[in-house]
Amino acid sequence: MFKLDRKLVTLGMTLMMSSTFAVAAATQCMPGVYESKPGAIDGGVIYPRKNGVYTAYRYNTQSTKGIWYGRTPTANEIKAWDVDARPDGKGLPEGEGSVELGDELFEAQCAVCHGEFGGGGKGYPQLTGGNQDKDENGIVKTLKNQRIKPGMDAPKRTVGTYWPYATTLFTYIRDAMPYAHPKSLTDDEVYAITAYILAQNEIKIDGEELDDDYVLNREKLMKVVLPNKDGFYPDIDGPKGPANVKAFFADRAKNIGMGKRCMKDCKDPSSGPGEKGLPPKVMKIKYEMKDVVPPYAYAKDLPPEPKGQGASKGQKLYEASCKLCHGTDTMGAPKVGDADAWKKVMEKGMDKVLANAIKGTGAMPPKGGNMDLSDADIKEIVEYMAGASK
Repeated sequence: MFKLDRKLVTLGMTLMMSSTFAVAAATQCMPGVYESKPGAIDGGVIYPRKNGVYTAYRYNTQSTKGIWYGRTPTANEIKAWDVDARPDGKGLPEGEGSVELGDELFEAQCAVCHGEFGGGGKGYPQLTGGNQDKDENGIVKTLKNQRIKPGMDAPKRTVGTYWPYATTLFTYIRDAMPYAHPKSLTDDEVYAITAYILAQNEIKIDGEELDDDYVLNREKLMKVVLPNKDGFYPDIDGPKGPANVKAFFADRAKNIGMGKRCMKDCKDPSSGPGEKGLPPKVMKIKYEMKDVVPPYAYAKDLPPEPKGQGASKGQKLYEASCKLCHGTDTMGAPKVGDADAWKKVMEKGMDKVLANAIKGTGAMPPKGGNMDLSDADIKEIVEYMAGASK
């Protein structure tokens, strides 16, 4: 009992001291009255450290003298880590790949998440679409779309309309894709997928369209100029990048606005003199995407399959929602086709396997993360996966 009481007293004193320190920190550095100075990149303001406090947070004031952070990396280690490509193309590896090969690889490795032709999947970004035409100010028109009424398109932030550099596309695919097993693609395969995505966005290289036979390599990728290259500000690239960011945030009133948040009796910004209480006005964007070539097809139905042919319903649902994790053994999920793995799974009994699939188990979320699937759909999927793994 004495030990328990001592623990309770200690806990109470700890909480009391924590509250005291928090009050002291808040007293020394209240939000809105920080003693700041310009010069930082993040937000354009540096908050000095005083008396162990940085704004509303305390920091460790102990000396770090004598602490060893590790050894100097070798030249080969730096070379292995320094694999990203700069906007000007420096750092791109040698290799090549055709649009046609990229089409095959995208269908097999990427479409399950990013949709057919890169048109977008549920929960994953759209890679293609939009129109690269610009307005009189050099702004890509389809980035200015607004859904101010049903049926209108949202801004199209795709590789062709939004991304500034194609080298980023290459390095991201190589280092992070496919999601289930990143870094599994060769440089030639990455060039092929990059070529396919650029082709789907109707990007030209040296004025040449990227047809199926087009072969992309390092030299050609360095020549790609994406439509929105100059659409970002401030300019963060090159040796002047940090200075540009500091200058941008330093003039806060001009670039990001200044003012105080209204917390009580706020005026409607749409209301002028004598108009108090009017509903907010919508600033309408004049650009509505109508000139897409080829035009969008809104029909969702697929062509009918001949009787006796085609995949089963369970297989179709599996390929659409489950193949990403169960199509490989790198995600920790039992791979479809692995007889030993599925024999072990099915030892639990079909009822238990179905319950786990529906409710989730381990790292697997309920219904694999697709809550649109019914319990009957899950049963079809599990029966297909188990049957295909005997």
